[in-house]
Amino acid sequence: MAGLKWVFKDPDEVEDFVVDWTARLVPSDTIASSQWIGPDPVGINVLTDSFTNNGSYFNGTTIISNRFYTTIWLSGGTIGVKYSFTNRIMTTGGRTYDQTVSTKVKTR
Repeated sequence: MAGLKWVFKDPDEVEDFVVDWTARLVPSDTIASSQWIGPDPVGINVLTDSFTNNGSYFNGTTIISNRFYTTIWLSGGTIGVKYSFTNRIMTTGGRTYDQTVSTKVKTR
């Protein structure tokens, strides 16, 4: 799967970013674990992360329901820098998937 782009991040805000895995999971499979891998980004802070099976999230314009997704909370960042994060999930069916996502930091 090609890399995804999140909307930009303001360096003064603490924000949550989501990777929706629903389309990649086979029927009846769920997320068993999630981790964010790769080099530690310089200048931006990963505060916490989580995963949700069959939950809902707000995508900026609407509430999306019955989804399987991971969430990462970020703070800080250096203006003009593009940060990339790779999320690796393992499923209850024994599958492993990776998705790289990027965001650029700029002021709102």
